[in-house]
Amino acid sequence: MRRLLLAVAPLALLAGCGSVTPLRPTKDMTAVPKTPAPELMTPSTQAQPDRQADLLSKSVERKADPFALPPGPTNGRAPLRDGDAPPLPQPDNSAP
Repeated sequence: MRRLLLAVAPLALLAGCGSVTPLRPTKDMTAVPKTPAPELMTPSTQAQPDRQADLLSKSVERKADPFALPPGPTNGRAPLRDGDAPPLPQPDNSAP
């Protein structure tokens, strides 16, 4: 345990070493343009999409969905393979 601590301590101290001077742009870099506050406060169309597609103007009967099947005897679990244990029984949730 002590060996591990002696091996990790210098690495942790070395990881803490680093330059703390502020970053400065190079000669070829330009300043980042500042965006006005009202422009930042206006949400884009991706952030606030129009919801016209969600509104129904009239009642429409839904088409039959062939994949909307009720759960079978395994309650949607994969069927058992040979050698697998049978599923656990459902707990009785009635209070005594």
